[in-house]
Amino acid sequence: MNFSAIPRDRLTGKLLRLPLGLLPGDMVVPVMQGPIRGKNWIVGSGNHGCWLGSYEADKVKAFADALRGKWVVYDLGANVGYYSLIASTLLGKMGHVIAFEPDIRNISFFRRHLSMNGINNVQIVDAAVSDQSGTAVFWQEAGRSMGRLSDDGGVAVRTVALDDLIRESRVPVPDVMKIDVEGAEMRVLRGAQRALSELQPLIFLATHSATLQQESRVFLSSLGYTFVPIGSASVEINDELIAVPRNSSAGLAHAFG
Repeated sequence: MNFSAIPRDRLTGKLLRLPLGLLPGDMVVPVMQGPIRGKNWIVGSGNHGCWLGSYEADKVKAFADALRGKWVVYDLGANVGYYSLIASTLLGKMGHVIAFEPDIRNISFFRRHLSMNGINNVQIVDAAVSDQSGTAVFWQEAGRSMGRLSDDGGVAVRTVALDDLIRESRVPVPDVMKIDVEGAEMRVLRGAQRALSELQPLIFLATHSATLQQESRVFLSSLGYTFVPIGSASVEINDELIAVPRNSSAGLAHAFG
């Protein structure tokens, strides 16, 4: 059941969500459904939809379907590890997840999720992905899910460019990338231009404004990508996209259409 799809402003939604606020934040519960059903999850680490198994249901289904036959996943903007746990579970022992997260508050929960579930095929890179390697300032939101690189930020964080990491063989090359970086989309893409052009990984991209959505599509189109939306809205108005290499099998793009 997609609990997250029940509107918050309706009586049913309000009644269903009311008891969730009474749960202790440090309580550990099993995920109720979905690809990581039965995995342990810390209630207060993020959205209740994660342990209910209904968080971003359409995206999770498409993401899970895409991992068949894949070995390496990059999770950019990993937060507390929801998508990393999904990838870890579905890739199996031979697979590898590289998770990038700059917010130390999220990393603490992330490491606990890995530990309590006995997961050892996820590597956390405590850095923000950007267009150059170095340092930058990061804006920490109180809710921990919306932190972002910003000139107004108050926390110094390490930054990495994916092309640098791959060129130096510090990480394996990706088959799939999930990018959700709260407005730094173009920084990430520019810092991975060579990898995207030569390796052509499948990309799950969240865009955070109409301008960024358009810029990202133009940039990726120039590198040989086409696009399908996640969910029912068209590509032009959907902020969640799957960027599919044009040179992949015809069936791949069709599968996400």
